[in-house]
Amino acid sequence: MIVLKTTRELGLMKEACVIAAGALKAAGEAVEPGVSTEEINRIAQNFIIKNGAIPTFKGYQGYPAAACISINDEVIHGIPSKKRIIKAGDIVSIDVGATFNGYVGDNAATFAAGDISPEAQRLCDTTRESLYEGIKAAVAGGRLGDIGSTIQRYCEERGFSVVREFTGHGVGKQMHEDPSVPNFGTPGRGVRLLPGMTIAIEPMINMGGAGIRQLPDGWTIKTRDGSLSAHFEHTIAITSNGPVILTKI
Repeated sequence: MIVLKTTRELGLMKEACVIAAGALKAAGEAVEPGVSTEEINRIAQNFIIKNGAIPTFKGYQGYPAAACISINDEVIHGIPSKKRIIKAGDIVSIDVGATFNGYVGDNAATFAAGDISPEAQRLCDTTRESLYEGIKAAVAGGRLGDIGSTIQRYCEERGFSVVREFTGHGVGKQMHEDPSVPNFGTPGRGVRLLPGMTIAIEPMINMGGAGIRQLPDGWTIKTRDGSLSAHFEHTIAITSNGPVILTKI
């Protein structure tokens, strides 16, 4: 069931989303060679708690940390570790959520650790740009397929692949609500977009093929062919005046 939010509820979601965005910004600023992924997780978690919120991810379906931190060929759900040290040239995807006053904010971005290859930079740029193209397509009266098809076309035209098994999602009082928000699809198809809908749009884009595999830890998802992957995400609201990015600071 898709839950449409009232103006009051959108205001509460905005508060949660600003905290999540601040945590992502603080964590991203810490990405540099020599830093452990556990240290980045600690920064995100401390930011959330300091601002009176709860780290949404920690304990969610047994997940052990406040942030998912995925490096290079890791697509999503990388578990932070003191032993995982970021190296020069890595690309580091950070996904973090905050729950505040009963509502969730969810966002992600991929950061460069020092100088990265031109190919890696193009992957990151394309993934980020595809997110904003998808947001522009999230117009009241349109269809869910308008978002996914826009992201898919933008990335595939530039030679990249779209992960199929994981998608964006509705978000509100729960981190994962209806509807599922794929990063691929057909224009004019799918659920009608209505004012009051709140969704997380999150392209996960691979440099090589779209295939993925899960590690034995039960969480970390990697590209099947070992190619790089990037991940960007915003929580947005569908309104009669166009899409509004709630995780924007």
